[in-house]
Amino acid sequence: MLKSIKFFTVTIALISLLSSCSLTLPINATSNPVGSKVGRATAQGYFTVLFFNQDASIQKAAKNGGITTISTVDLKRTSIMGLYVTYETIVTGE
Repeated sequence: MLKSIKFFTVTIALISLLSSCSLTLPINATSNPVGSKVGRATAQGYFTVLFFNQDASIQKAAKNGGITTISTVDLKRTSIMGLYVTYETIVTGE
């Protein structure tokens, strides 16, 4: 019985540590037609908001996609137990 309880506890702990959540939200839209170009900029951090050293700005995403006229801006946030977080800015336009 004790082996079963230990196995169950370890299994639940591993599942909770490996769980993640990903959410994509619209941030902005303009009256410009949706273009064919997509630009992305990503920043990764630890402990939810600490240790971000990358640039995930709208300007950087537009530059990465070669976009001069922005149509839409989306933000994708992925979190693994709040310990490892990725923010990705997604820009569309021409």
